[in-house]
Amino acid sequence: MNEKVLIVDDEREIADLVEVYLHNEGYEVFKFYTALDALRCTGQEEISLAILDVMLPDMSGFALCQRIRENHLFPIIMLTAKVEDMDKIMGLTLGADDYITKPFNPLELMARVKTQLRRYTRYNMADSPAKNPRETEEFDIRGLHISRSSHRCTLNGKELSLTPMEFNILWYLCEHRGNVVSSEELFEAVWGEKYLDSNNTVMAHIARLREKMNEPARKPNFVKTVWGVGYTIE
Repeated sequence: MNEKVLIVDDEREIADLVEVYLHNEGYEVFKFYTALDALRCTGQEEISLAILDVMLPDMSGFALCQRIRENHLFPIIMLTAKVEDMDKIMGLTLGADDYITKPFNPLELMARVKTQLRRYTRYNMADSPAKNPRETEEFDIRGLHISRSSHRCTLNGKELSLTPMEFNILWYLCEHRGNVVSSEELFEAVWGEKYLDSNNTVMAHIARLREKMNEPARKPNFVKTVWGVGYTIE
């Protein structure tokens, strides 16, 4: 196993604890207590996943997440002591893939790390065989072109920089074009986990996806909301 995991947390005891568990799982660990040191590391190392604390001394974890997303698509897990839904939505909208609140069970964090890395690895395996040779490998919908084989997406000729989750959400909606997909179905299909009624993860990722597509919030051209039901691409 050669995955490299970045930890950024100014609470040294927590950072040290997470480092021990990651080392025990065979990961190479890069540990920092400030955002700027972490940013320098992302420019020098091929990071596989990042674990970011929200409260850092030099900039917020949300701001750090946003800076990382300007150049990198690897999974990001946010750590925070706050449990308010708006904090969770903010982190996910800025490009985070998962969110866990303190205090947390280190074994749960390790399980989430493994899950995110499995998804990211699948996303980047361009040479993996298709499940069915007759399955559609790309869609072209009114200037929106998305290819599963190359994992590229363009809108009116301009490439969209999508995270693996954003790509998978858009791909699933394109696969079910003309049908309304519920948040529960979309979450369980993309994340592979049981959906909870209070889960705002899908909504946050849809908002981020629309932002990257320059979609108007009230009248989007592609990913449309059917209130009380779910999302659709027509």
